[in-house]
Amino acid sequence: MPDNTADETPAPEVKAAEPADTLVSSQHTITVKRRKLAYTAQTGRVVLRQEVTTDGKSEGHVAKAEVFLTTYTLDDADPATRPVTFAFNGGPGSSSIWLHLGLLGPRRVVSGDVDDPAPPPYDVVDNPETLLAHSDLVFIDPVSTGFSRPRPGEKAKEFHGFTPDIESVGEIIRLWTSRNQRWLSPKFVAGESYGTLRAAALAAHLQERHGLYLNGLMLISSVLDLATLDFTEGNDQPYSLFVPTYAAIAHYHGFHGDRPLDDVLADAEDFAARDLPWALQRGARLSSAERAEAVATLASLTGLSESYVDRVDLRIEHVRFFTELLRDKGKVTGRMDGRFTTWEPDGGREHMSDDPSISRIIGAYSAGFNHYVRAELGYESDLPYEILSMDVNKAWSYSDFEGRAVSAVDALSNAMRANPHLKIHVAFGHYDGATAYFAAEHVLAHLKIPEELRDNIESAYYPAGHMMYVHEPSRIQQSKDLAAFIRSSSNR
Repeated sequence: MPDNTADETPAPEVKAAEPADTLVSSQHTITVKRRKLAYTAQTGRVVLRQEVTTDGKSEGHVAKAEVFLTTYTLDDADPATRPVTFAFNGGPGSSSIWLHLGLLGPRRVVSGDVDDPAPPPYDVVDNPETLLAHSDLVFIDPVSTGFSRPRPGEKAKEFHGFTPDIESVGEIIRLWTSRNQRWLSPKFVAGESYGTLRAAALAAHLQERHGLYLNGLMLISSVLDLATLDFTEGNDQPYSLFVPTYAAIAHYHGFHGDRPLDDVLADAEDFAARDLPWALQRGARLSSAERAEAVATLASLTGLSESYVDRVDLRIEHVRFFTELLRDKGKVTGRMDGRFTTWEPDGGREHMSDDPSISRIIGAYSAGFNHYVRAELGYESDLPYEILSMDVNKAWSYSDFEGRAVSAVDALSNAMRANPHLKIHVAFGHYDGATAYFAAEHVLAHLKIPEELRDNIESAYYPAGHMMYVHEPSRIQQSKDLAAFIRSSSNR
């Protein structure tokens, strides 16, 4: 019998290569108000590490994920006085592509608007209204969005929750600030949609965990308390708070004749603030005459029939509204932006088969970014750029809030009280059916802050939807508003 002992010697263990940042830099110029600005773009993945301790023993700073960033810094600017803005979108599960190429960045996609959608193959153009003229920019794609991914062997779900998301994005902000020697720069955070919830919680987290105090928050299409838009049994809040948005969308589609929008909204807000909440909480105690009056008023404001309003017991769920308003025309309105419409193949459905306010623009953003990041910024990757991951959205954990509503109200209130210099800019779209403006106003009015700090909050309204910058006049005005906010809040 031959001796095969030598053949059984175990092969030496091959250790995986230690991950490293994969950043590429490029130089660019843009002309803003006849002034040529030279700037450096840097894009790629940064290794996110975590200090790991097991049984009281340190295992070191362990790589957990690789987070994709795109940064723009103005050349020859003084870091001590130059503001920097950290920006992201929401979802949860969205990349930062929307704010990056729609509003803030030095280049933007041409997506068109309701009446003139851009056809493929689309285009990317200079953005002379870019916030880069006033602030350096850092766009962050949270783990599992964009090109960001967990390290091999790490579980993606470890990042897909309220607290781990705050911690990972906060660590990226701390890391970038330290590596670029920007601790003394005026610092801002801009978030959109769920990104506003993240931004508000981050303000408190950065202060408490790292002593990193912000100058300002830019909350675009704000939602700080999910109870205000969670249409669930026993929660009547959103049924009232969405009525002004329904009225605005009905007005856009001709249900209020030639009445000015401001007049319609004033009536809707008054009804939503007083009479409707009272009627809803009365339940069966509401008299027939009182109920009939409430039904008639709600139907008139929303453009829906009295019979429909009566059948749904004065409680109009938002997706039902988008499918009901134009049902007799065989169409639905957009959720993100109620100005958009599309054909609905099933006229009896109560859930839209497509949100036209997303499907009409996502092609332009996808093509624009995938071209731009490779051809202009020089970053190569075979990974798909995850613009908006519904898998992440559906798997998101709110375990921190078991038995109560998901809210960043306390976090933002704490941050403002601890840092009385923190300024807040809130942007509302009247036709935003995802984060209703009146719901956001309601939440802001309930922040637990002293009266003197309420002057730290400013609001801006636009005749557009969730991504108000899709509407060209709103994009231009919003760019001016954000620039003014940066200038007034930098304290330099």
